[in-house]
Amino acid sequence: MREAHVYLGVAILVALVPLVGPDPYTVHVLTLCLLYAALSSSWNLVSGYAGLFSFGHQAFFGLGAYVSALLAMKAGVAPWLGLVIGGGAAGAAGLLIALPCLGLRAPPYVAIATLGFAEICRFITMNLVGLTRGELGLGGIPEMPAVHLPLFGTLSFGARGLPYFYLILVIYVGVMAVLYRLVRSPLGLALKAVRDSQDAAESLGVNVKRTKLIVFGLSSVIAGVTGAFYAHYVLILTPSSVFSVPIMVEIVAMTLIGGLGTFVGPSVGAFAVTLLLEYLRVLGDYRLLIYGTLLIVLILLMPAGVVRRILGQRVS
Repeated sequence: MREAHVYLGVAILVALVPLVGPDPYTVHVLTLCLLYAALSSSWNLVSGYAGLFSFGHQAFFGLGAYVSALLAMKAGVAPWLGLVIGGGAAGAAGLLIALPCLGLRAPPYVAIATLGFAEICRFITMNLVGLTRGELGLGGIPEMPAVHLPLFGTLSFGARGLPYFYLILVIYVGVMAVLYRLVRSPLGLALKAVRDSQDAAESLGVNVKRTKLIVFGLSSVIAGVTGAFYAHYVLILTPSSVFSVPIMVEIVAMTLIGGLGTFVGPSVGAFAVTLLLEYLRVLGDYRLLIYGTLLIVLILLMPAGVVRRILGQRVS
């Protein structure tokens, strides 16, 4: 419950920041923070709560991005619908890769299988030059179309403005609300049982296969929706920008720093890492060296994560 209060307070504060001083750069950084917070939380669901260490989560992020972008560019599908279709396509891919992984109980094998799937997705998008333009970049992706809200008027999504920030905030709050209900439901208890011991969970009547499929599918859908948003926000995609291993490394780092298996931990880690990287830009080539050193120090000093260190060990 304490985590829920922290989450709500942070969400309100973040929503008010652009209204106090709507600097475009600040809004852009906060938008990225919320995007990575939702993405890290989706990975935390499958790895932190279910104990399935997927190292290919960036594949679902990239699939959502490319599916939504290509549908908008080639078929004229509205980006609003593209968010849904991109999430659905990523969810279907998640179920597809989850099926053969169900029999792999050892975490290293699951990690290798999912990482291999992500690399396959990257190579396919690199080589389908006629469709994706490969590493040349898929440019000209349509922006989110303007929408009319009764109380707020018409919102125009041009130039990465405030509407994009509030759209990702709505997505983030929706994702966290779903995850909050899920981890405190009977399915959430089943997830933790599967994480702690699959044999014990089966002996208690938990359908391990069904539980894994649900969590993998839901996690992939969330990653796909965030990927679709990313495509219509940055307006250009390359395979290395959405399918690469460094994205997975950032997701893992954010989750570990915040607290693996905690509700608000990935969000705290996402804000910390994103803001840290932005502030270190002035250091040029030394940026990644200092960033890596700070990550190592933080993980060594707080191996259970920032959230558990502050709120105590009994958080979930």
